[in-house]
Amino acid sequence: MIQFINVSKKYNRTYALREINLRIEPGEFLYIVGPSGAGKSTLIKLLYRQIRPTSGLIRINKFNLTKMKNRNVPYLRRELGVVFQDFKLLPRLTTYENVAYAMEVTEKRPTIIRNRVMDVLNLVGLASKSRRFPDELSGGEQQRVAIARAIVNRPKIVIADEPTGNLDPQTSAEIINIFENVNRQGTSVIMATHNSEMVNQRPHRLIEVVQGQIVRDENKGAYHHAAIYR
Repeated sequence: MIQFINVSKKYNRTYALREINLRIEPGEFLYIVGPSGAGKSTLIKLLYRQIRPTSGLIRINKFNLTKMKNRNVPYLRRELGVVFQDFKLLPRLTTYENVAYAMEVTEKRPTIIRNRVMDVLNLVGLASKSRRFPDELSGGEQQRVAIARAIVNRPKIVIADEPTGNLDPQTSAEIINIFENVNRQGTSVIMATHNSEMVNQRPHRLIEVVQGQIVRDENKGAYHHAAIYR
């Protein structure tokens, strides 16, 4: 469970978020939408403790992110999988090695790593490209590697910041299919996106952030105000 209570984030004299209250239940699929500069990325960064709030309280399961010491952040992130728009793959590692690295840092046994990595590469459709390096893959394939890396440790929550931002519509649809499959297995998915067509076609819970505040929170039906995100 994720909870924001009266959370604000201020950069110098400007508020990126102001008095945010939000509760996300286990297993939800949530879109975060809004115009550029609305505060979506700030909200995402608060979730994985890249930044701290200026005021308010953030809880993720047993963790209090507001009071958390830096040395405990890695334990929080073991429960999270984060997918970035620019992939952040290690260029000198193969597809397999990029995904395996996420398990190696948690000191899993080699046999467990090997089996699990191949399972998730099958899930994202890249088992046949396990020996390819990032520069040998298309943008959509690199994003699939990033997703595989994010889910390989079976996190309770997957956070994605504009995961389809640089991809064509067909590839974007394939990426969302993967996230929906992950969500059906019980993992919460939180996705910041500008992709209005996807939001309309794949209705999940949606919050809209405008000028640092949540102005809409809806749980059902497609979203019909997509033009403001273009």
